[in-house]
Amino acid sequence: MTGVEFPLSGSTLVTGPSNAGKTRTTAAAIDAWLDREGTAGVVVLDFAPELERDGTVLGGRLDRFITVPETVWAGRIDASAPRAESGTDEQAVALAQENARLAQREMDRLPPNPRAVFVNDATIPFQYDSVAVCRLTEYCDGADVAVLNAFDSDELGLDNPVSRTERDAVDRLRAWADRTVDLS
Repeated sequence: MTGVEFPLSGSTLVTGPSNAGKTRTTAAAIDAWLDREGTAGVVVLDFAPELERDGTVLGGRLDRFITVPETVWAGRIDASAPRAESGTDEQAVALAQENARLAQREMDRLPPNPRAVFVNDATIPFQYDSVAVCRLTEYCDGADVAVLNAFDSDELGLDNPVSRTERDAVDRLRAWADRTVDLS
């Protein structure tokens, strides 16, 4: 089989709280795809921030678990963790807006006609404008397989603008995906 608990076809959304294994699961899916299909047409987007809090890494980049081959198109941003790195809602929204701007720049560079798309921390670019997630899903619709992961938990709060917008983005991704793998 693939070494992952879901088929490598169609669209899969992997959800859960911090440190549940979302990035590791996405890395395993990338490995399985590369082993089976090679690097042609593979796109990897890594939007994850990496922040240490109380000795625990919140978020995490794919390169903690996998070395993405140079022949794979990879887009990465130096993302912030808006709720964890700010003291006010206004500061969190400003960081979310900057993440959106950085991700937009990477998405403007996406190659046409992907065969496989893998996205780590898919909601980071959409914590400011959840409706914009349709740009990512429309791009993924052109691929044979799309595996995206997203934070889904109340551990960073529920009643703040970034959390509300992120929950909406997760709901939109869940409605779009063929399947959701919940690691809660």
